[in-house]
Amino acid sequence: MPDNHRSELAAFLKAHRARLTPKDVGLLNDLEPGRRRTPGLRREEVAELAGVSLTWYTWLEQARKIAASPQVVDALARALLLSPAEHRHLRTLAGLADPLEHKDIDDGRLQRLVDALMPDLAVVHDARFDFVVWNAAFARVRIDPAELPADRRNLLWWMFTDDRTRAMMPRWERAARAILGQFRAVAGRTPDNPLLTALITDLTAVSPEFRTWWQEYPVQDFRPATITLNHPTAGPLDLDVHQLRPVDNPDLLLVVQLPATPADRHRIATLLAD
Repeated sequence: MPDNHRSELAAFLKAHRARLTPKDVGLLNDLEPGRRRTPGLRREEVAELAGVSLTWYTWLEQARKIAASPQVVDALARALLLSPAEHRHLRTLAGLADPLEHKDIDDGRLQRLVDALMPDLAVVHDARFDFVVWNAAFARVRIDPAELPADRRNLLWWMFTDDRTRAMMPRWERAARAILGQFRAVAGRTPDNPLLTALITDLTAVSPEFRTWWQEYPVQDFRPATITLNHPTAGPLDLDVHQLRPVDNPDLLLVVQLPATPADRHRIATLLAD
C-alpha cells in the first residue's frame, strides 16, 4: 500500500470514528459523558466492534505499514456504519477491490433507459453478468432473456450453452473468449464471492470450451468490436458494440449494439415491424 494511501486510510478512519457516538453502535453511554475526552468512539470501541486487536487498529490509524485483509476491512466498515460508497472508498484506500455485492437497482428506471434506445439493441448486466433489463430489439435480434430459466439469465450461461446463439455467430469463439476474459478479470477481483464461484462451477460442468479456456486464465478489458450475425429471419447483420457504466451504480454494465450500416438498420427495423 503506498504511503499516501496509508495516511488517507488513517485520516478516513479517525474522521468516521469521531462522527459516531456509543449509542449509534449500540454501546452504553458513559456514566459521565462530560468527561469523555475522545470525540466519537474510542479506538478500543472500534476494535472491539470489528473484532480486531486494539494494537493493530491503533497502528492502522497511525499509518504504519501493516496489511488489512478484506474480511477485516469489511468488519471495520460495519463497525463504523459506513455507507456503500464509503465502504468502497475504504477498500480502495486499503488496496482492495470493490466489494461485489447486491445493490438496490431501480429496474423501472433502467427499463425506461433501454427502451429509449430503440431500435438499437440495449441490455443491462449486473456484476455477475446476469441480465437485469433489456429492450425489445435485443429480445428479437439476439435472445429474450425472459425465455431462459430465472436462475440462468446470465450472459456467460447464454453464450456458452445456447446452441442458437452459437449457430448465429460465425465468429462465436472470438466473442465467447472476449466475454470470458472480461468475466475472468471481474472474478479475479473477488475470488471468494459465492455467486461467481457457483456460476464458474456450473459452467465448468456443462461447457467443454468454458472448462478448457478457464484453465488458460484469460484476462481482457473490453475492446470496441463489431459482431456479425447470421440471423435466421433478418439475414446478415453487423452490430457495433459499446459498453457504458452508470455513475450511480458502476457494478452495472449497459451494452448497446448499434447497426453498423444503414442496410443493417433497415433489416432490424423490418424485423421489428413484423
